[in-house]
Amino acid sequence: MSNSILKEVKFDDKGLVPAVLQDYKTDEILMLAYMDKEALIRTLRDKKCWYWSRSRHKYWLKGETSGNIQKVKSICLDCDGDALVIKIEQVGGSACHTGYRSCFYRTLEKGRLKIRGKRVFDPDKVYKNIK
Repeated sequence: MSNSILKEVKFDDKGLVPAVLQDYKTDEILMLAYMDKEALIRTLRDKKCWYWSRSRHKYWLKGETSGNIQKVKSICLDCDGDALVIKIEQVGGSACHTGYRSCFYRTLEKGRLKIRGKRVFDPDKVYKNIK
């Protein structure tokens, strides 16, 4: 992966760019997160996904606590330069902190949200020491 992508990314007024995470084998959309320049640099360097937490105001390495890391396979930048699609190998089976494989585990059916899939892990057990 070339660091030339850093010159092309257009970060928003808060210094962030949305990143859509997609399974590199199945193309399943797993999650959406935000990166600033430093998170993107760390991701390029480590070939594992780093993000900027908008709620906690700090960097986080996906899987640091849960073990469900994301190995980067490819990074695509959209035509406007303001969104990323990162194809990953999701290690550990779950991208979602709620325990589901994908953060998009709810589907609108007949006007109601329906949960699809089963939890891969119990978040209360995995994150018991984190607030």
